[in-house]
Amino acid sequence: MRFHVRYLLLALPFLACGTNEPAPAKMTNPLAIASTLPFQAPVFDKLKDSDHEPAIEAGMAKQLTEVEAITANAQPPSFENTIVTMELTGRDLTRASNIFFNLTGSATNDSLQAVKARLMPKLSAHNDAITLNAALFQRVKAVYEGRANAGLDPVQIRLVERYYTRFVRAGALLDDAGKEQLKKLNEEEANLNTRFQDNILKARSAAAVIVENKAELAGLGEEAIAAAAEAAKAKGHEGKWLIELINTTGQPVLASITDRSLRERIHKASTSRNTSGETDNRPIVARLAQLRAQKARLLGFPNWASYVMDDQMAKTPEAALKLLAGLAPNAARNAMAEAAKLQALADQQKAGHRVEAWDWDFYSEQVRKAEYDLDEAALKPYLEFDSVLVNGVLFAAEKLYGLTFKERKDLPVYHPDVRVFDIIDTGGTAIGLFYGDYFARDNKNGGAWMSSFLDQSTLLEQQPVITQNCNYVKPAPGQPCLLSFDDVTTLFHEFGHALHGMLSRQTYPLFSGTNTSTDFVEFPSQINEALATDPAVLANYAKHHKTGEPMPAELIAKMKRANTFNQGYATSEYLASALLDIEWHMLPADAPLVADVDAFERAALKKYGLDNALVPPRYRTSYFSHIWGGGYAANYYAYMWSEVLDADGCAWFQENGGFNRTNGMHFRSTVLSQGGSKEGQQLYRDFTGRAARLEPLLMRRGLN
Repeated sequence: MRFHVRYLLLALPFLACGTNEPAPAKMTNPLAIASTLPFQAPVFDKLKDSDHEPAIEAGMAKQLTEVEAITANAQPPSFENTIVTMELTGRDLTRASNIFFNLTGSATNDSLQAVKARLMPKLSAHNDAITLNAALFQRVKAVYEGRANAGLDPVQIRLVERYYTRFVRAGALLDDAGKEQLKKLNEEEANLNTRFQDNILKARSAAAVIVENKAELAGLGEEAIAAAAEAAKAKGHEGKWLIELINTTGQPVLASITDRSLRERIHKASTSRNTSGETDNRPIVARLAQLRAQKARLLGFPNWASYVMDDQMAKTPEAALKLLAGLAPNAARNAMAEAAKLQALADQQKAGHRVEAWDWDFYSEQVRKAEYDLDEAALKPYLEFDSVLVNGVLFAAEKLYGLTFKERKDLPVYHPDVRVFDIIDTGGTAIGLFYGDYFARDNKNGGAWMSSFLDQSTLLEQQPVITQNCNYVKPAPGQPCLLSFDDVTTLFHEFGHALHGMLSRQTYPLFSGTNTSTDFVEFPSQINEALATDPAVLANYAKHHKTGEPMPAELIAKMKRANTFNQGYATSEYLASALLDIEWHMLPADAPLVADVDAFERAALKKYGLDNALVPPRYRTSYFSHIWGGGYAANYYAYMWSEVLDADGCAWFQENGGFNRTNGMHFRSTVLSQGGSKEGQQLYRDFTGRAARLEPLLMRRGLN
């Protein structure tokens, strides 16, 4: 299973200015007006780094003026003159900030990082200037209190309720002193989040492992060795090889490299990231946990986890813990059984050492081959990237939803690797654009995510312009990009998020696409992930990159039989991170600053029986970017919560004839088009007609 790093922008309906300065004179930079390209595609060929800051600042000032016009309205507050008008504010700011944050995530540089550092506290203050605006809140409150008798439809009532809830959760009910205190905490958090993410980018690049002797790379395929040589050359290390790190603790190359000392170097380079020098994130983490606890107390909650989950499907940390902690004993038990098999194999080979964390993937791959006669390397020739994308991911979207994609070369992009497609619906009409950015770069965030340049909204007369990012190793010139099956599922997973944005059919921006609770938003992406092994889809993309021969049926059968292999490890490493997240965010406001972050981490893992040195957390605290700057604070449990829905949802598909057009269009109409217009539980019931069952998940992961 691959976990999604969804690239979160600030909550757009509430981006607002924290200054009363007048708007600057009209600018001529390309971000000042809507693009005239198809679907308002960004004009990357006209953008300069110096354009972003003035455009965002002008957008903030303009939105503030728009908000002031709402509060100055002499008419009694109504749905139209308050809630709908709020939905119409900030279009210039949204346009500029969407482009800016996508660029700082995908193609940043020192100039853009400096702009980001300056803007984040301003945007935080700006957000506060709206959500803590007493006059505006009184109008929202009046509409909220009169919603039952205002002749509103269910979606409009939900919109009013979401606005009221968001204002309250942002501190609208605080007294003046409380509001001032909250503003200071928000500003500090914005600065710390930016520093944390900057450190992640720097440390990941610095931790890349240089190899001087090609013999040490034994076990890697020629394509991977060539890519490592190319990466070294690009960084001024001609004649050497560079192993670049991905965002997670585990590094895929550890399954192949036979040189144990190199495996150890790579593993330790990964796990020690952001724990020393200028990029040490531990002091930042300790303060972030403390100030979030202080914010929670200010807002009437015992801790940050309680605050976050109150607005999610889970509702309480106890509900999330019941699921996660309930799975932990079986996962830990299975991981120990798996470790015993690895040690037995190492002993049989007279390795002369105890298996360590850096050995797990190496021996695990051999056990998989022995028990299931499946060699991961045997799959890769059939998983060439372009075939997986076009004949797999895009083909599946046509199979289920009637979408087709036409690549176009006439639109500007921010990097030569980026590809652009028209999204064409069943009637042959283009309904938006899709940008794919698939290869790793030093100036790109790690992981994989979906985002947007423009969200769908009939109120704003906008159609979706969606982006998908991955971090596959770019092959050397002339070489194919061959994926692991884990890479394949990542591609399908992130495209599931993209479909959620593409197929949105909402009037109001607040409900567009992936604007759902975090513990629901992974459900559509995980359903799409399951399509990677749908027989018709798999047969269409899994073809040998040289011969075009389909993946042999015997190999496919082996791959499917191995689905529950190593699930003790996979579940344990995820649970370790998810429970660590909750432990950090259940600290009370009066707790002292955590002095020893590493000790806190060890104690948290021990508490749940997951303190296994062989199975480190998927993300250690110091580089856990999901929760310290990626919008998933006290929310990393959401992947498992959504997987309960996903496993039961896949069971529904199978019970009703499989992944076909009829079922796909039902899923499209009940889930993908609905965005956040209904509660997650209701969306799931609309789709399946029932509440989700836990049993399919337990069976999938071999934990029953």
